[in-house]
Amino acid sequence: MELEIFDIKSVAAAIAESLSVSQRQVERTIQLLDDGNTLPFIARYRKEVTEGLDEIQLRAIEDLLAKARELADRKNTVLKTIDEQGQLTADLKKRILDCNEKQLLEDIYLPFKPKRKTRATAARERGLQPLADILLNQRDVNESVESLLQRFVKPDKDVTSTDDALAGACDIVAETWAENVELRQWMNERAQRGRFVSAVKRGKKEDGSKFETYFEHDERVDRMPSHRFLAMKRGEAEGFLRLTVDPDEEYVMPRLEQRLIRNQNFAFANVLKNTVEDCYKRLLQPAAESTMMQQLKQRADEEAIGVFASNMRELLMAPPAGPQVTMGIDPGFRTGCKVAVVDETGRFLQYANIFPTPPRSDIAGAGKAVLKLIQQFDVKFIAIGNGTASRETDAFISQLIKENSLKITKVMVSESGASVYSASELASAEYPDLDLTIRGAISIAHRLQDPLAELVKLDPRAVGVGQYQHDVNQTQLKQSLDREVESCVNSVGVDVNMASASLLSYVAGIGKTVAQNIVKYRDTNGRFKNRKELMKVPKLGAKAFEQAAGFLRIRDGVEPLDNSAVHPESYAVVSRIAKQLNVPMTQLIGNRELLSGLTARQFIADDAGEFTVRDILDELASPGRDPRSEFKAVQFDEAVQEVSDLAPGMRLEGVVTNVTHFGAFVDIGVHQDGLIHISQLADHFVKDPTQEVSVGDIVKVTVMEVDEQRKRISLSRKSQS
Repeated sequence: MELEIFDIKSVAAAIAESLSVSQRQVERTIQLLDDGNTLPFIARYRKEVTEGLDEIQLRAIEDLLAKARELADRKNTVLKTIDEQGQLTADLKKRILDCNEKQLLEDIYLPFKPKRKTRATAARERGLQPLADILLNQRDVNESVESLLQRFVKPDKDVTSTDDALAGACDIVAETWAENVELRQWMNERAQRGRFVSAVKRGKKEDGSKFETYFEHDERVDRMPSHRFLAMKRGEAEGFLRLTVDPDEEYVMPRLEQRLIRNQNFAFANVLKNTVEDCYKRLLQPAAESTMMQQLKQRADEEAIGVFASNMRELLMAPPAGPQVTMGIDPGFRTGCKVAVVDETGRFLQYANIFPTPPRSDIAGAGKAVLKLIQQFDVKFIAIGNGTASRETDAFISQLIKENSLKITKVMVSESGASVYSASELASAEYPDLDLTIRGAISIAHRLQDPLAELVKLDPRAVGVGQYQHDVNQTQLKQSLDREVESCVNSVGVDVNMASASLLSYVAGIGKTVAQNIVKYRDTNGRFKNRKELMKVPKLGAKAFEQAAGFLRIRDGVEPLDNSAVHPESYAVVSRIAKQLNVPMTQLIGNRELLSGLTARQFIADDAGEFTVRDILDELASPGRDPRSEFKAVQFDEAVQEVSDLAPGMRLEGVVTNVTHFGAFVDIGVHQDGLIHISQLADHFVKDPTQEVSVGDIVKVTVMEVDEQRKRISLSRKSQS
């Protein structure tokens, strides 16, 4: 039995209402998605079709559409299963088809769901369903209780006494009540208004001290922030905490009795009261708790993934230092500091191993080696990894710059994930003849030149800018982060003659295989001279070209527009604008003065509506504009290098490394990030930290408190009187 239960119009109407957009916009977007178009392409080049929906709205439509289709698939499975059992009535079928909530659908399905053997199924096998029906009906019986029960005593079916018969029937009654849809929904509502209780497990106090805050914790479920839930779930997963949801038994039990025991004069009324208690403690409460835990986990996952994605975006879109000869230094003590120099294009030039830090402290030898590289390659930037020995290395480089009056900029760079990249197959393929420690130094240099181009080489989960990223749904996390990376890559644009396969793989419509084919073609045939030449790349067909072309740049090619975000399908529009202005097309590109007096409405035609023409005019005015902000280096206090150097009241400059729901972490150059609690982020009330700071922001902070033993630093951004 396979029903066509996915009504696109009703789904579109529901999505439109939830997002406050028109149903027509949603239907058109769904059609574009179903036709294989990517979100970046739709957001940039199909504004006429969607009537200007932005990428955030398009993402929401895509997500809600996926959930609607998932629910429809589940309905089909449920209907098919019940129908095969011969229990699908017209009323039940309608109820399932009308259901719009996944949990409600599962509750409706529960009585029909194939299950493992329960106490109730065992009782049914022993022939006790008729007795259970009598108890459920609660009608007065015309015989004594003893004689009634005696009829169900059947030793051959393992019912050896009237007590056995009654107990088995009560098990059936309890399960029947527990599978009642309305009752389960009521219990779920009670759980939502209940208490979330966390307690330390016996004998786990000492070992679980990091979860001490939650040893005796109790708060309302509907007021608990997601980050606290995830913290307690981690404590449970590590075996230190026991978590429960209390729907308020004192409130629930009397009301359950009122709902379930309809005839107080019924001969088995007292027995049913005990059955109500059993139903609650054994079935209803655990089920409501499980449902509530799942809902809390889902909500916490969504919020944590949202935080991670937001932070990831800020990190990817961090200002690039640009095409300058750059020295990358991966600091270390015993094994020394690995130094690598790359040219303006990121091509590896030379490396060295220096020992300016303890135990060797060869300042003179290290200085001589670094100066030689700086002078040989005319180095403009020095990127220093922020891991072990970073401040010692930073102090050494600062002194070297000062003593030699070097016009050079040094920057502390996050090396989170650099070791993962260095040992990866990708790094081995890029630098097969280099030790992985040298690859790490190269990666650090690349991160300063272009964070986006380098970070795409990593699994986004390894970057470390999340909130409990290892505790959330990993499939959802990867999907969300991949989509964020794709969005960033396409908003910046990619030089097809310079980009790595990793970077190209995130361009709309390309993917890993085609990205590798582009690089192979480039290596074999030399630079791409125009966008059309991309069609010669194996497996890059017309659809992929349509999706990708506008996001790929070709500098110094035969077609000037190939180095802009103008899509090849709109080159004729540009030609028409140039013809109307009676100037060569090349004179339009970057000519703000000439373009300033034009309006989109002047050039609307069948092949280009107002949205498209407006974007074309903006792009012609600033061709290839990088949406990332201008690069600026953080200046750490040279006198503060360790946590022990900190003191309350110090005013320091730092860089935001992570933003969470409860505040922001800041690197102030002491090998340990400090925390600005949400209450200290601003002079005014802050509801959402992301509205105040972003990853990569350079901020001024005041040290509030330092706990060296626990390595905790409390910071504030509030005004200091």
